Amino acid sequence: MRSEEMLAAIRGMALERDGKPFTLMEVCGTHTMAIAKAGLRQLLPPSVRLISGPGCPVCVTPSGALDAVLDFAMRRDVILTTYGDLLRVPGSKRGDSLLARRALGADVRMVYSPMDALEMAKGTEKQVVFLAVGFETTAPGTAACILAAQEEGVRNFSVLCLMKYTEPAIRAIVQDPACGIDGLICPGHVAAIVGSEAFGFLPEEYGLPAAVGGFEGEDVIRAVHALCRMREAGEASVVNEYARVVRPQGNPAAKAVLEQVFAPADDIWRGLGRIPMSGMRIRAQYADYDAARRFAIAGLDRDAEKTNGCRCGDILRGVLAPQGCPLFGRVCTPADPVGPCMVSGEGACAAAYKYQGV
Repeated sequence: MRSEEMLAAIRGMALERDGKPFTLMEVCGTHTMAIAKAGLRQLLPPSVRLISGPGCPVCVTPSGALDAVLDFAMRRDVILTTYGDLLRVPGSKRGDSLLARRALGADVRMVYSPMDALEMAKGTEKQVVFLAVGFETTAPGTAACILAAQEEGVRNFSVLCLMKYTEPAIRAIVQDPACGIDGLICPGHVAAIVGSEAFGFLPEEYGLPAAVGGFEGEDVIRAVHALCRMREAGEASVVNEYARVVRPQGNPAAKAVLEQVFAPADDIWRGLGRIPMSGMRIRAQYADYDAARRFAIAGLDRDAEKTNGCRCGDILRGVLAPQGCPLFGRVCTPADPVGPCMVSGEGACAAAYKYQGV
């Protein structure tokens, strides 16, 4: 079925309940961008409402943890490496970012993967730390890098791990009555690792339909169509609409290395607060490559949300659209962002600003 046919079919379905639209949340930043780029919200009928959730790992990293990272970056014996988006994310003070700290003398460098940081460590006597943010998608690569560093005996490399598991956050969202979610567009990248069956808890425990989707406009429409069909039929299951990439059991090798290196621990998410067993921590047997332990970095579990009017926390919960933030497009722009949702290439505010305007 083509996109036009699926959209026509959705328009013909009875989807509202008690006068309320069928509310679907995507929990992947790439989906957020794809939905905005395709103008999908404008193509769907009023009976279907799309909202964005905590799908951007840069965005959900709390400002308190970032403050600790910013202070750590000033150490003269350390080269801090990370992905490009994270360089511009402010801590609890506007304008205080890794880029700003670099201007003050910190040795902060952008890399495309943790393996780049490991290679950098081989060519210097300084301590090279890779600042890792992400979900199950990037965690296996970081885990493999730690194992490679151990195998090669690289002693001046370590990982500052701020990565998180997606399932606990999804549970927190669907249990929050303020969010009012009726169905989930599950993250295709995460599902490629954990498998489509990993989202079975949504229909089994919460009675919510779920669809794993890809990242082209038609992929997202196909996922929405599947969810709407289940809504109309009064059914709830997990539908894999990204079968060309995602398998029911996921990637066993990637899951094995993730499990080998990381263990779950309580963690703080911006906008969601402390969520039990939602953070990834490097296991004790790899403590030599855990920067938090090696350098005794304090404050990584601190919540220091800003009080400057930024509403990123509410946007990440799906209770507020980006345009509902009083700073959006006025005080907060991609050129001068106040919060992380405007910084990241996967942030809801950045997507809305780029494709929908102020």
